[in-house]
Parts: sequence; structure tokens; C-alpha cells
Amino acid sequence: MKPVLSVEETLRLEDLIEKEGTSKAALMEYAGEFLASVAMKAHPHHAVVLVGFGNNGGDGWVAADILSQKGVTVDVVSPIEPNEIKSPIARHVARRTAGRDVNVVVGPSRDELVDILAPADIVVDAILGTGFSGAVRAPFSIWIPTLNEMDMMVVSADVPSGLNAETGEVEGPCVQATYTATMLAPKIGLYSGEGPEFAGDILCGELYDRLDEVIDDVEHAADIVEPADLIEYFPELPAHVNKYSRGSVLVVAGSSAYPGAAIMAAKAAARAGAGYVTVATPDPCANLIRMALPSIPVVGIPADTRGAFGAAAGSAVRDLAGKFDCVLCGPGMTTAVGGMQVVTELLKSDVPLVLDADALNCMSRLAIGGIDATPDVYRREAPLILTPHYRELSRLVGGESVEDLGTAIDAAQRLLWAAGSNNMVVVAKGPRTAIVGVERVLLPKSGPASLATAGSGDVLAGIIAGNVAVSHGEVDCWEMQCAYSVAVHSFTGYIAAAAMGERSVIATDLIDVIGDAMGVVEEEALKDAGIELGA
Repeated sequence: MKPVLSVEETLRLEDLIEKEGTSKAALMEYAGEFLASVAMKAHPHHAVVLVGFGNNGGDGWVAADILSQKGVTVDVVSPIEPNEIKSPIARHVARRTAGRDVNVVVGPSRDELVDILAPADIVVDAILGTGFSGAVRAPFSIWIPTLNEMDMMVVSADVPSGLNAETGEVEGPCVQATYTATMLAPKIGLYSGEGPEFAGDILCGELYDRLDEVIDDVEHAADIVEPADLIEYFPELPAHVNKYSRGSVLVVAGSSAYPGAAIMAAKAAARAGAGYVTVATPDPCANLIRMALPSIPVVGIPADTRGAFGAAAGSAVRDLAGKFDCVLCGPGMTTAVGGMQVVTELLKSDVPLVLDADALNCMSRLAIGGIDATPDVYRREAPLILTPHYRELSRLVGGESVEDLGTAIDAAQRLLWAAGSNNMVVVAKGPRTAIVGVERVLLPKSGPASLATAGSGDVLAGIIAGNVAVSHGEVDCWEMQCAYSVAVHSFTGYIAAAAMGERSVIATDLIDVIGDAMGVVEEEALKDAGIELGA
């Protein structure tokens, strides 16, 4: 796994490295070298380096020096003279570079900047760093739109200038980077909010040769799950298994209004490898689901007058649940009173439980001011996996704003820390899904925009439940188990988009390629681990 750090965590890491004997001046030199190495991959003849007032600009001055030494024609554009830079470290490298074979332009007009950029093969953006927040001011509020309008290849130092490295927010102009050469570890803002739209391809320069020895001494905002990390979580299929020993799932879902959600979740659980899947659904829609799923048993549950779970549903579902390796509850069941009773009864059970969609909305109604205020409602010994998107997660924490990766992680941690269970995981779904546990946050492979379609979440919930059932609860890290399921779901999006076109994917397309996606995840993992297929 690769750590992702907050701004504060990055500062702590730099301080720790300095205590180990590597100064921040040395780190600036290493950062500039890495920045130059990324730029050199484009084999440029002419580069423009845009620098700011601080240490991020210092990285750019070092990169400019190195590029010029490699025979590249370099123009450095600065808002002030090198002697006027306040940071002693940045001022030193700026003076050094300005005295060498580079052309320094101070405070150009917009038209002059256009003339400077026009002949360049590549632009290095070292204007604003990780300490930036808010709206960009002049002259950078002129430089950045000018750069973006010229549609050039851009390498940004640490984060694209104009992007908040903590939240991923953009309040004004922001550099549209081709590559972001981030230092020591990626910053959480590159994956949150609008970060992915501006960061381009993210490349990380470790800078410090003993980074692995010290980086775990600071907290991580999150960890990126790499393909090889998932190898231990591949579902096995020994020759001697039967349909029951492969794992069983009870899908408690559906209503007269939304029978399709139950169908998709159940079919996805079966495609993910569960040997025996059963649907428990309100009586009025049971026959429709039976016809759609001839290989899956369907149990009719007492309903109310609107075709949702009725008053007697809670006890009926409770009696069924104990017979299965995993229960998935929520897709399409509505938030009727009977549904709330079903969720309450399942939370009391001792079976691994995945709560999705309306089950989460039912949970949010069980407490005023957020369910973390009454954690006894959802604290349990058996595994509990919640799969909310941002709006559902906001309801669970009493309506507090959840609008990006950072706030989603914060909200999920509130729920987890209140319950204090190591067997609880929140899969916070969004443009970048986070797997949040009590002690760790994982960022698995993200999927394409084609996954943003109705029913996609039902498919993911089914994949998660199927994999939980196949494991029979023998999992040492539930976060990683969920990360595997999210990776499979992400690849269904890519595979379906390749076949149907990104704009034309619907949720049922995802179900049909779950097997292919599992194969791709496993192939990538083995390749990443250096294991030859068939070896």
C-alpha cells in the first residue's frame, strides 16, 4: 500500500526526516531533481518554469537549474526578483539558478507570458504549494488561466496550483496538470473534491532513501491499495465444495416500487461467487422476482398496503437470517416502518451484515442528531459493513455536510469510533470510494464515470455480500476484503464501458461482467507481485 497524507501529516514527516539528518534544504534539492526528471520524460527542448513566492517555487528553481544543465532551454517566470524571496532556502536556490544559464523573467504582462509560453514543449508549475487555500490572487490569477488556455503539457510540483491540498477544493483558477509530481507521498486533496479533475497522472517522488523506515511514524490520512495487496483476498473455489459450502447470502430487499434493486443485488452476489443466494422480499413483488431469478429462491415476507415490508417482517427476516453466511439488507426496500423493524432485528443478529441504501436511511431515523450519538443501536460483535454514498452518510451523522473524500472519511470515522468495533467497516461511496475502518482508511481502485448510474450501488453491495459469504467470516482485515470487492466493481465499469460506451452503461451490464472483472483484478495483482500467470 502507498500512504496518502494530509498537509499536517506531511509537515510532521518533513520534521521527522530533518531530525534523522536530512535537512529541508536537501529535500528541496531532491524535490527539484524529481520534478526535472518527470519533465525530462517528455524530451523537451524548451521549458518554462513558473515559480511562486515560497518553497514550492524553490523546487521549481532547482528543477530549472537541472533542466538547463541537461541542455534544455529554460525560461523561469517569477513574480518577484530572486533577492526578494522571503524563504531563505528558496531564496538561495533562486539566486543560484538565476546566476546560471537560464532566462529569468520577472512580473510579465499577460501578453508577454503568452509569448514566453508559446515556444515551450513543457511547463513546470511551481507556483503554489500544499500550504495554499482559498482563491488565487494576482498575478497568479492571470498566469493560471493563461496557461490553461494554451493547452500545454504541464508538470505540477506537489499539487496543481490553485488546488487545496487538504480538501481538493478549487475556489478560482487552477492549473490543469498533465502530471502532478508529488513529494514524499500523495496529498489527500489530489483524490478529494475536484482534485482528480486537475491532477492528471500522479507520480510520487519519495526523495528520502529511508522513507519506509519513518513514514509509519506519522499517521496516514489514507492508504492507496495496490493490486498486489489484494492477493490474499481472492475467493477460493476448491474442487470439493458444494453450493452451501461456497457461501450463502440472504438478500433482504425490494418492494412493489423497486423490485429491480433486489434482483440486481441478488444476481451480483451470485456472480461474485456465493453458492446459494436467497431473496427475502415483500409478498406483492415476490413472484416478479422469482420470474427474473429462476436460479435463486425467493421468500415472500409480510407486506404493508404499499407493497413494502410490513409490521411482521422483522421477526420473519430474523428467523431466516441465522441460516446464512451473510445478510445484505436495503436495496429498494423503502423506509417504511416495517423496514425499520427489519433493520433493527438484523442489527441484533450474529450474522455478518451488509447494510445498503434504504437500510441506511432506516438507520438514520433510529436516532436524532446522528446514530453516533447512540452507538448501542449498531454496535455488534459480528461484522457490520455499511455502504453509504455521500448523502446517505450525511443522514447517518445527523445531516452534517458530506461532499468530498475528506468529509466522507471524517463522517465515517465518527460512526466507527463511536461503536469502537474492529469488525465494522464503512464503504463511503463517491468519485473516489474510501474504505474506512477503526484504524485505517483505504483507497481502492476507482472506477470510471460509467458507474454513476442507477443500480450501480446495488451491484456493489451484492459483490461485497457475495465475497463476505465466500470467506465464511475467516478474514483478518475486513477493510481489505471490501477493497477487493470495490476493485472488482470498478473493473466492471471499465469493461462495460468498453463494450457499451461510457455513456450507455446500465447497472445490469455490470452484473454480466463481474466474472471478467474478477479475472482482471487477479491478473493485475499477480503481475504487480511479479508472479507469472500459470506459475
